[in-house]
Amino acid sequence: MRDAFVRVLMRKAQENPRIVLLTGDLGFGVLKPFWETYPDQFINCGIAEQAMVSTAAGLARTGRTVLVYSIGNFPTLRCLEQIRNDCAYHDADVKIVCVGGGFVYGSLGMSHHATEDIAIMRALPGVTVYAPGDPWETEAVVPVMLSQPGTCYLRLGRGNEPHIHEGPIQWQQPKAIQLREGKDVCILSTGGILTEALQASVLLDRKGISTELLSFPCVKPLDEETLLQLFERFEHVFTLEEHTVVGGFGSAVAEVLSGTGLPCKLHRLGMPDIYSTIVGSQQYLRASYGLSAEGVYQQVLTSLGK
Repeated sequence: MRDAFVRVLMRKAQENPRIVLLTGDLGFGVLKPFWETYPDQFINCGIAEQAMVSTAAGLARTGRTVLVYSIGNFPTLRCLEQIRNDCAYHDADVKIVCVGGGFVYGSLGMSHHATEDIAIMRALPGVTVYAPGDPWETEAVVPVMLSQPGTCYLRLGRGNEPHIHEGPIQWQQPKAIQLREGKDVCILSTGGILTEALQASVLLDRKGISTELLSFPCVKPLDEETLLQLFERFEHVFTLEEHTVVGGFGSAVAEVLSGTGLPCKLHRLGMPDIYSTIVGSQQYLRASYGLSAEGVYQQVLTSLGK
């Protein structure tokens, strides 16, 4: 995903010299083509994320579109006050880019597990939140984000994520993207865990449970129109996120359902309300918390009483 992000950003930087990229002393392997091509549109702010975000807010006041790039929790939780006070409050054209959402940096421990970021960023008034599901979704989302006024948050994987879509897609904010059509249950996914959602839907189909699957590249605002249609069609809807179930994507979907009066049963699959006390690869941690394809499959079966 990060490679797709950089590819799109380089194209857009060529078109618009007022796009500026700030990094917190990392990402050099993937960002090298950008700074070599556009040295006047790149600043390494060092390991000083709070100052970096305030710098971004100042640059945005001069008419620039500024992207802040770092891993995991560093561009969000570490500098939350600066995002809130300097960027969001002033509707500054700053785009916060997190590389490593969820358990991407799982072996580095809870300090690098980004499992509360969606909840926190979506709680900030006026902040748009994106979480594309694969590289093709990333390439579709980034141009939309750059044209979106105000402060935005982009949550990415790290690298080498598989292409789930067959090719480039057209996307209009905040539309959900349907990957599979079904009639028994529906799975809604956001972010890079879409790979597990897809595999789980295949397992369910083999079990004789026709499963519809949608990806939500935009968490705030949500595609409420599509959600309302799904709530009317399905008795059981499952949300899947590599994030705590408190305040994240599933909570956002629940907020929409709560005002409908429909009998749809919503099941939120994600990290429980805890910090992970174990470390390991992203796949290992997903499996440990029931977020692998097999884990999702089993949770759906249990919820259906099968």
